[in-house]
Amino acid sequence: MQSTAFSRSLAGLCAATLLCTASFADDCSFDQVSIKGDFGEMNFRVEIADDPQERATGLMNRESMPTLSGMLFVYETPQSLAFWMRNTLIPLDMIFVDERGKIAKIHPNAIPLDESPIHGGDDLTHVLEIGGGLAAKFGIKKGDILRHSSFIQNEAHWPCG
Repeated sequence: MQSTAFSRSLAGLCAATLLCTASFADDCSFDQVSIKGDFGEMNFRVEIADDPQERATGLMNRESMPTLSGMLFVYETPQSLAFWMRNTLIPLDMIFVDERGKIAKIHPNAIPLDESPIHGGDDLTHVLEIGGGLAAKFGIKKGDILRHSSFIQNEAHWPCG
């Protein structure tokens, strides 16, 4: 009898945990970026570079990066942004994004150690760097929407919460 009651309690706890997990999945996590487009939706675990020192270092000197990981560069105000690959050992896709989370440009497969400037455009506030070739592999393209707690909340886009 106790075993049956315990099983029901455990099943109820598991169901409640799944419901809570599902509701939290719609909230923004500081270390996660969600991308939505024609391909569907996917998440990347990210490190945040939101001060001058972190932005200057970026992903330099790393020999590898897990597939669904990346770095999100965050700027306080919209501006013209250009990046380079100085001391960066792995190829990267650079995804340039406006203040509402809309992808303005994707520069695929930036060449490791190349110091040529990669201009993303004007009025940008974020750059997401992921492994080289992943944007094409997953179908991420210009016009898709990113969600992260650092973006302006706007119902016309894809708000947190």
